[in-house]
Amino acid sequence: MTTLTFEIDGLNCAACAGRAERALSAVGGVRAAQVNFATRAGRVDLDGADAQALSGALKAAGYPAVPERIELEIEGMTCASCAARLEAALAAVPGVLQAQVNYGNGRAHVTRLGRDAGPLVKAVRDAGYDARPRDGARREDPSLAEAGRLKRQMILAAALTLPIFVVEMGGHAIPAVHHVIARTIGMADSWLLQFVLATAVLAGPGRQFYTRGIPALLKGAPDMNSLVALGTFAAWSYSTVAVFRPQWLPDGTVAVYFEAAAVIVTLILLGRWLEARAKGRTGAAIRRLVGLAPKVARVERDGAVAEIPIDQVMRGDRVHLRAGERVPVDGVVREGTSFVDQSMVTGEPVPVEKQQGDALVGGTVNGTGTLVMRATAVGADTMLARIIAMVEDAQGARLPVQDLVNRITLWFVPAVLAVALLTMLTWLILGPSPALPLALVAGVAVLIVACPCAMGLATPTSIMVGTGRAAELGVLFRQGDALQALQGVQVVAFDKTGTLTEGRPEVVATTLDDDDLALAAAIEAVSDHPLAAAIVQAAKARGLQIEPATGVETVPGRGLRGRVGDRQVLVGNARMLQEAGIDAAALREPAQRAAEAGRTVALVAVDGIARGLVALADRPKPRAKQAVAALQARGCEVVLISGDAEPAARAIATELGIERVIAEVLPGEKQDAVRALQDGGRRLAFVGDGINDAPALAAADIGIAMGTGTDVAVEAADVVLVSGDPATVADAIEVSRRTLRNIRQNLFWAFAYNVALIPVAAGLLYPLWGTLLSPALAAAAMAASSVLVVSNALRLRGLRPVTEAMA
Repeated sequence: MTTLTFEIDGLNCAACAGRAERALSAVGGVRAAQVNFATRAGRVDLDGADAQALSGALKAAGYPAVPERIELEIEGMTCASCAARLEAALAAVPGVLQAQVNYGNGRAHVTRLGRDAGPLVKAVRDAGYDARPRDGARREDPSLAEAGRLKRQMILAAALTLPIFVVEMGGHAIPAVHHVIARTIGMADSWLLQFVLATAVLAGPGRQFYTRGIPALLKGAPDMNSLVALGTFAAWSYSTVAVFRPQWLPDGTVAVYFEAAAVIVTLILLGRWLEARAKGRTGAAIRRLVGLAPKVARVERDGAVAEIPIDQVMRGDRVHLRAGERVPVDGVVREGTSFVDQSMVTGEPVPVEKQQGDALVGGTVNGTGTLVMRATAVGADTMLARIIAMVEDAQGARLPVQDLVNRITLWFVPAVLAVALLTMLTWLILGPSPALPLALVAGVAVLIVACPCAMGLATPTSIMVGTGRAAELGVLFRQGDALQALQGVQVVAFDKTGTLTEGRPEVVATTLDDDDLALAAAIEAVSDHPLAAAIVQAAKARGLQIEPATGVETVPGRGLRGRVGDRQVLVGNARMLQEAGIDAAALREPAQRAAEAGRTVALVAVDGIARGLVALADRPKPRAKQAVAALQARGCEVVLISGDAEPAARAIATELGIERVIAEVLPGEKQDAVRALQDGGRRLAFVGDGINDAPALAAADIGIAMGTGTDVAVEAADVVLVSGDPATVADAIEVSRRTLRNIRQNLFWAFAYNVALIPVAAGLLYPLWGTLLSPALAAAAMAASSVLVVSNALRLRGLRPVTEAMA
């Protein structure tokens, strides 16, 4: 029996706890259930109950369970079948809702009821591997340490193998060498020397194949280590019998294959070292991001400034920055002025001036001035930490194609064992004399040439390199399947303000007098909309007194209304005044002229009377036109969806080269516009930055949010453009297309390799040329397969920005 303790949401009273408890008790396999309203926790004694059933019962009752996401670092995985078996082992742990194991980065992501990682670690160890919960603060790549260990083992194995190879293969290839050996140490002593050296190779560097492979074989779950262990042991044991008990073997079959056993171990270790080194390079993007974070900060406490570790900085601390230092955490400037290089976040090539009240992002570089800042976000809450977390999540994502690969690799090794056994029996029954050594060579070659590693690495390595390169280009994939979905995008719809335009409009004309402009600014002062900020700035520029407003209400898609003193003020579009029953006929002509000039118009009414208008202009972002051209060059239709008046939206669209415009839409209507564009099954990506874009971002096949926009928009999106540069939309699509193409290349090679070489190793070509594939060559081919797949994935690191490639 197993006991689970987990959090339950939606408990508002003791009666809620009672209903949740009854829902849990009704699930089959639950021995006892308790729900504590005070702690919001459920405690369940299980006797075969399924976690999905528990979660479903609570959800149906209206009190959903809150699952925990646990990340484990796995040690000992050597092939994709290891990952598939570990997934099955973790999924069988009571309370687990979902388990994913990524062979590429050696991590497991488990969603379960309850925070206790102990049962998960035990399940991994029972399966023959090791695991530990991942510490979010420790981000070193285990592939680098693994590469160092494998390199040392490979060098030792090579040093022991070289004399065997020279003595045995040299004697076969060069008759003079054979004669020298015969005249000096003699063939018997030569074989004895090979026995000693080969045994040292298998018992030393090669021991790992036996300590991992044999237990897996005995459990009925053989892996790649099992294949190597069986193949090398067969070659070594046959050779050992030939040396010490040759009379046990039929006449004409006495031969040694010590060099095959030793060379197989050496070459596979070489391949795994190259593979681990290459996998370490796939995490280069994460290491570069981590390297941006300083290790210490100079913090003022109790009137004294002291240097403390970065993890001890707290929100609200006053942090001092010298010239040239990296900003340690996110914050706001309190004292001083300086220019800060924030290209790592925004992509801006020129440092930006910072003064009191301006925001600072951790990881950016202070210029020549000194600053004092107040920390507003520390640890995992900083922008840099969130970027790293998003990149890691994307790199650990599993695309739908990987599920098929995992199912194949789970059965691949047992199938290879069966083929190897069938091969040996076929050679023993039908093969020419001497059949026994020929059967041994063919069987060992089949065991060694098979490579599930390449299949397992094909997808995750491409994802790791592709998403890492995307992060360097300012593109963050928040949802793993977005990487696959984005490649098929046919329509890209953009919001206008803040997405294609700067989002910092300026008042360029107004028919309001000072009193009415001050009233309009008072209403707009409570809004964070860019148009509101422009009206407030225009009032301040005239030196007007802005009084506090009360009862300000936002009317979505129309504007604002509220009171300033005893005056009722409306600021919005023509539809808002019309619905309020206000006659704005006198403003229709000047509003039309301003709109035709591409300006956004805000009408102002005071106490039910239309008083005038404000015309605002917003410039397109510097690379917006390039972004549109790049997308159109890739076969995407570009559409502008805006709440602005048709003439204003059309003017911007014409300037940028966009033909299709959907204007004057409310936030809910943006969602409808997205769905209309999806008619016919066309895949659509929507790009936006504001709260009002969230419904459209969610409705689109792929939502793309500007990282400079609101948190609501970012949370609703699948992809985030850190810098807010619309040109990186084309980069995101290009990364997706190139990564998926790379995955297809890897999978083709991995499957074609096994389809072609396993029959060759079994002796398919022997009737034609009278030769068999040497086990040593099979080991070299197997190692080369994995290295080739990883090396192909690393080509994605050279992907250039789309606009740079177009220049």
